[in-house]
Amino acid sequence: MTVASAQISATFKRVQTGSCPKEKWAPTPPERGLLHIWQCVGPTAQLHPERVLLPRPVLQAALGEHHGLLLTQGGIVYSFGELFWRDQRVPLSAPVLEVNLLGKMVVSVAAGGFHCGAVTEQGAVYMWGENTAGQCGLTERGGTTSIAVSEPCLVSVVDNDVIPPAAVRVVDLALGREHSLALSAQNELWAWGSGCQLGLVTSTFPVWRPQKVEHLAGRHVMQVACGAYHSLALVLSLPPQNSNTHNSSENMEWGQSLQYSVTEREDSFTVDGGHYCPLGVELTEDTTDETSPRRRALGWRLHSGGRSRGCSPGSATGSLSEENTKEKNVPVGHTDPLTQTDGSPRSHLLSGWRSNKKSALIHEVEFQNLLQRLSNHSLEMQPTSGPGDTDSLSSYTSDLLSSSYKEDSPIKSQTSRPYSSSPVCLEDIGLYLETQIHTLQGKKSSSLSNIRQKGKAAGSRRCSLPGTPTGRMSGSPWRQRSGARRLSSGGQSQAAAAEEDGHRLPFLNTEVWSWGRGSEGQLGHGDQLARLQPLCIKTLTAEEVIQVAAGSHHSLALTAHCQVYSWGSNMCGQLGHVNSPATVPQQAKLSEGLRVWGVSAGQSHSVLVADGDCVQPVLLYCGQQQEFVSVPGEKSTQIPRSSQRSPSRAESYAVRPTLLPFCMEMGYISSVCSGGQTCGVLADQNVMGFISALHELASRERQFYCWTNSVRRLLVSPLRNREKVCPSLGEPCSHLFLTLCESFVRLSTLIGRHSTSLTYFLQNAQGRDVTSLPLLTHIVHFMDIYKDYCSSVSDFQVMNGFHSLQKLSLECLGSQQTILSQLSVSDQSVNGDVDLVSLFYWPLQQLHHYNRVLLKLETCFDVLTTEYQSLHQGCTQYESLSLSMLRKKKEAEATFFFWKTHSGKITEVLRLPQRRVICESSSRSLTLQNAGRFSNHWFILFNDALVHTQGAIPSQNFFSTHHVYPLTCLWVKPVTDDSSGLYAIRVTCPEESFTVVASTPQEKNKWLRFLNQAVDQELGGGGQRSSPGLTAVSRTASYVFTAEGRFKDAQYTGGWFAGRVHGRGTMKWPDGRTYRGNFKNGLEEGYGECIIPNKVLNRPDSYQGHWRDGKIQGFGKYKYASGEVYEGCFADGLRHGYGMLSSGKLAKNSPSVFVGHWVHDKKTGYGVYDDISRGEKYMGQWLDEQRHGNAVVVTQYGVYYEGTFRDNKMSGPGLVVSDDDTALHGEFSDDWIINGKGVLALSNGDYLEGLFSGEWTTGLKVVGTYTKPVGDEPEIRDRNILLRLGQYRVPTDQKWVCVFDECWTRLGCDATRIGDRSTAWENIAVTISTARQHSSDLSRSQIKVLECLEFIPQHANPVTTANYDNIRRYLTKACETPVHPLGWLVETLVTVYRMTYVGVGSNRRLLRQAVQEVQAYLTQFYSIIRFLFPGLPEDGGMIPDPPSSPSKCRHDSNTSEQSVMVLSCSSLLLPLVLPRLYPPLFTLYCLQEEQLEAQYWDRIIRLNKQPDQSLLHFLGVQEKFWPVWMSILGEKKQIVSSSKDACFVSAVETLQQISTTFTPSDKLIVIQKTFEELTQEVKPMLDGNFLWCMDDLLPLFLYVVIRARIRNLGAEVSMIEDLMDPNVQHGELGLMFTTLKASYIHIQQESTT
Repeated sequence: MTVASAQISATFKRVQTGSCPKEKWAPTPPERGLLHIWQCVGPTAQLHPERVLLPRPVLQAALGEHHGLLLTQGGIVYSFGELFWRDQRVPLSAPVLEVNLLGKMVVSVAAGGFHCGAVTEQGAVYMWGENTAGQCGLTERGGTTSIAVSEPCLVSVVDNDVIPPAAVRVVDLALGREHSLALSAQNELWAWGSGCQLGLVTSTFPVWRPQKVEHLAGRHVMQVACGAYHSLALVLSLPPQNSNTHNSSENMEWGQSLQYSVTEREDSFTVDGGHYCPLGVELTEDTTDETSPRRRALGWRLHSGGRSRGCSPGSATGSLSEENTKEKNVPVGHTDPLTQTDGSPRSHLLSGWRSNKKSALIHEVEFQNLLQRLSNHSLEMQPTSGPGDTDSLSSYTSDLLSSSYKEDSPIKSQTSRPYSSSPVCLEDIGLYLETQIHTLQGKKSSSLSNIRQKGKAAGSRRCSLPGTPTGRMSGSPWRQRSGARRLSSGGQSQAAAAEEDGHRLPFLNTEVWSWGRGSEGQLGHGDQLARLQPLCIKTLTAEEVIQVAAGSHHSLALTAHCQVYSWGSNMCGQLGHVNSPATVPQQAKLSEGLRVWGVSAGQSHSVLVADGDCVQPVLLYCGQQQEFVSVPGEKSTQIPRSSQRSPSRAESYAVRPTLLPFCMEMGYISSVCSGGQTCGVLADQNVMGFISALHELASRERQFYCWTNSVRRLLVSPLRNREKVCPSLGEPCSHLFLTLCESFVRLSTLIGRHSTSLTYFLQNAQGRDVTSLPLLTHIVHFMDIYKDYCSSVSDFQVMNGFHSLQKLSLECLGSQQTILSQLSVSDQSVNGDVDLVSLFYWPLQQLHHYNRVLLKLETCFDVLTTEYQSLHQGCTQYESLSLSMLRKKKEAEATFFFWKTHSGKITEVLRLPQRRVICESSSRSLTLQNAGRFSNHWFILFNDALVHTQGAIPSQNFFSTHHVYPLTCLWVKPVTDDSSGLYAIRVTCPEESFTVVASTPQEKNKWLRFLNQAVDQELGGGGQRSSPGLTAVSRTASYVFTAEGRFKDAQYTGGWFAGRVHGRGTMKWPDGRTYRGNFKNGLEEGYGECIIPNKVLNRPDSYQGHWRDGKIQGFGKYKYASGEVYEGCFADGLRHGYGMLSSGKLAKNSPSVFVGHWVHDKKTGYGVYDDISRGEKYMGQWLDEQRHGNAVVVTQYGVYYEGTFRDNKMSGPGLVVSDDDTALHGEFSDDWIINGKGVLALSNGDYLEGLFSGEWTTGLKVVGTYTKPVGDEPEIRDRNILLRLGQYRVPTDQKWVCVFDECWTRLGCDATRIGDRSTAWENIAVTISTARQHSSDLSRSQIKVLECLEFIPQHANPVTTANYDNIRRYLTKACETPVHPLGWLVETLVTVYRMTYVGVGSNRRLLRQAVQEVQAYLTQFYSIIRFLFPGLPEDGGMIPDPPSSPSKCRHDSNTSEQSVMVLSCSSLLLPLVLPRLYPPLFTLYCLQEEQLEAQYWDRIIRLNKQPDQSLLHFLGVQEKFWPVWMSILGEKKQIVSSSKDACFVSAVETLQQISTTFTPSDKLIVIQKTFEELTQEVKPMLDGNFLWCMDDLLPLFLYVVIRARIRNLGAEVSMIEDLMDPNVQHGELGLMFTTLKASYIHIQQESTT
């Protein structure tokens, strides 16, 4: 037991009887927030803290020089002590309530030297107290400055850098003697008051309004602390600049690892041309000639810049200049005070002396005179400091301010003379110059004596220069904003707690920045110089500082591994180490076994909170004490020694932190505070064990982190950095060791962050929500880290890595082996050596501790509360994880022993890091069925595979062959046939199956259980719930085929079913073939994508489509390496059925496109071939890849041919028509070659009959008779029949049969188009459902349509007018969805139609063929619709109304007959098909009517030149129909003779809409609406009983058609006439259409003269 532990134990024994808190609930006094305050007195045994009794728990206490503040529950603030600003002296026993803060909900308070501050929940700042230096700011009460602010007043913190200016939300305050600092919610720092400790770039003091500390702008400030005249800030380090972009996860959690070096972090910063000295004064090149020899020798100038004599610390407008200087080497052990710690090149003030030491000595006298003048100048305003002042050299300010309260002196004007407490620290400049003299003379400077201890660290450079805000440099965007952050309490900032945003653990990669006065070395930069702006203390950069504290003239820093660094004044031993000042941070001398987790600093003392051997925290004290002096006959009195400058050796002060015995009586300490000569402690009573459980969790976690940090420092890092590690461990173990090191570092970092978070949790008295414990909020992260660590340790153990590592550790550690053995528990050391296996497994015991502590906390809450549920769930998860880790450890140990027992070459092949042995059959408990007498079979079950070894003699470790069966592809089931009497188990693998026999039923059940559990766990299950024979029959796994067959050497990843490939998966062959898609029973089935490499063309073939029985079957798209693309149907891997083949630029033949019918990979049947290079399009029959049968050929020159083909050429009778209507009918022997009888008809009607020979394009030789026809002779009629078009075309019903056959096939019908209707609907539903599940790029509207189409509509019921609309709506959606069989049919028909009649196919002689083709589409399409909806009538049939009720039928029988609706295929299907076919079809109509259209349009232009009345009169419209008024924007105007386009405007505009419609029915509706509009305009001019007659209607409608100016009206009329519903031809719509047609003819035949 250590000395400190013995002291704690003895003290605990003395106070445990009656003084320990009792575990019971009591309403009064409060169990939480108990405050104890005492003065620095001694000896230790006579210290008696005073208990502050308040009705509410104290959440935070803040202590100043002679006063203090208390924040209690509910945001109520109390004050006590010497309240000079109110002329009050308030005893601690009766603190006074701050009435002005009632209702403000204060969440944080701070006490400075002689002023106070408070922060509200809304982030507002209230200040009161002394204001002589502006430390209370310019308050908003009256807006005037005053010496003292008696009551709390609001201080506005406004960010003027944003537009508009915004109020800053403050979360924490820190106050010094004459300055105040505020930390905002954006982690920015704001300052006001006086002195260089503000860190502001200003020359005006006091600073009345808060200003942002620009030098820390862009940095994440976590905490701030104020000394008397210096400031400290805990800042989050910048991320490493050399991190790779692909490590995004590491960049997000860059705080977890601190393995990057300091120099790497600093190299990213650049330095501008302006340089600064440590004082923050700018160094500039001297550009003027100096005549003074003294100036040339000194090489510097101090520019006053017009300032007054008493310049303040931050008003350094002057600069130090350099002349022609060069850097020289600095002697070892000395650091140039002017050398910045930023690594940038800089100027030296005394470089002239460095270059010529002799000249420097010559001017030494002058230099001393200058030093004297500077000293006199700086002391003009200073009172004489007595030699007995216990403060530092600058403590005169405190005395001056204290006297100012008594004398009530008025405030001094800032323009006349600055305050004595805030000069530019000229004595520091003098001290610096004096230091330079001693340095140049080879003498050691006492102020720099500590630099040797951190020589290398002090050589590292700071991240940024003074005056250069880091926010403007690279890396500054790492400013982490926090929205609603839990505010600080306990006297320190909780900005570092729980990582500001409340969602992440606190980072440990921090930096400590300091600025202000440094006469006592309290800034920690290795000198005693002041810093006008924040400067990073580089020696603390990698120390994981989590808290800083500032005394009057010394500073403290607490690290995550419970170490305390101190620096500054050590007059009273407040630094906790040697009795001398330290200008760089040094570790405090703590007793062994103490772990500090809280620090505070007073005027000349330090108080630490630490963990000892018991759970209850202890207090440690170091610094100034007061002695008891006994006077005869009187009680002993306390004589303070605060009037002396430095205490003598006989004075009482503690150099090393010593234990305060009364701390055990206080309860469980949560935080500590100090101020002046006062100390305070906040403690809690242990009610129901809740507080003790929290402290136990935090203490154990801090102890654990100290342990991991030591192991990491002593063992992990040295071994990882050792060059001989990898060769000694070998290839697999070296990689595993690096993984082990990384996982250990991650675990250690997590524990460090967690312990820090728990420390903040204990110190945050007002936010202890147990559900916010990191163990609960970050449980997934904890479990992942521990699982990863356990796996890395067990893998390394299995590969026997610790055996080799043990030897390396002995070589590497050497003398530190003893230190490392001390970190091991008692059972981990054997013969003085450390058992590394137990050492690395020991962190897993922490999981059991988590479970135990959470269980304790769980008992403190009711089972119905949220806290209980959260704790219970976390307790269960950690218990489960702990048991799982223990099981993994045992498995690793058993596997290690197995490999050690069965060593050999074959076993080394099977030895893998993640592989664990489960059981084996060396005792002949399992053998192969029907095995030979002399054969040996050994089965080894691992966690990932079943190994079958043949010819093995386990006792001799002899192996002949072995087979490895992965468990992911292993199916096990018991053989239930008992006739054989064997205890058999059937094992199925992808390529083989075998049966094993157990020796006993128990062995069979054991192997079944082990096999099923192993398979279940390998597949991702728990592995414990599996019963024999219940493993997943269907699963997803990877496997490499080895047996002969189609899949040899192929790797498959995907679904399986009972040992066969089944479901979706990917198959990859070594030659590059790849298949991704569906499988069924071991073969490709369904949709899949395949890539087949083509070695000749060095490009792959690819196929996307359907498969069946391992072959390409169904519809798909095949892209050939040659550039050809086939999209169509396949059968048995060949192109069969409908398909379209496109040849690209890489094709051997000319570019072309074929769409048509294929049979066994050959063009056979009807098809269209577009030869793009020749400009010809063939539309006809094919046979075995050759044109054979009737066909039509059109060319790009307008030549039209129809005839017969044989053997891929024109052969037999045929008809050729040229673009000028010249026609030739004759015998063809080859393409465009005529040879035989024929008739040639000219465009003028003459014809030539005889024998023809030659080629059509080059010239014909004719032997025959030329005839000029006269009259209508029978011979002429026969000849016209011979020249009639269409006699050699392929019949329309024979075209595109393959397209409709494919649609029938998709519906589940056979080749005869016969099938079951229910099966067809089921196929539709399956197709839609499959497409919806496997299409990831569908929009919400498309998904909604597919969901609607999945439901099978009512198709068996009789169709009536009531449900007809439902069928029509369903067909509309189906035809718009390509995955639906009907939608595919429509899309394919549109494709082939456009392929036929677009481009070269736009020949006017194809119009009749195109119209007949559309009509054929409708007929065959309607047959499919009637198959799906058998209730529909035949084409032209009637659909009745739904039957009414009998009573209604009897009531309506005498009034009217039941109405019916006539249904035709055109009225149902044309709206679905024609809009997509409209462009090519209408183009053909326009070409057909081109000549007549020209005549029509010429008349339209001429007639529209006339005014309205003139045109009406010309057309013969009766004057009674002539409009008199026209309406323009609602205003009536009279129509005059010159008016144009003013009559019947509404009817004209309506008729113009005919060009915007597609179907004849829509066009007829437009015509109907035109007549209605015309009637409405005529009615006001006639009687109400007006009826149209054709004599009146035709002229008037003729006027409307002329004014409508419709282009291609003839094509519109012809299209309506050809495709309109026959049922409306003789009705009202037919009559209206006839009127339009008559008007068109009338305009066309109108005379032009």
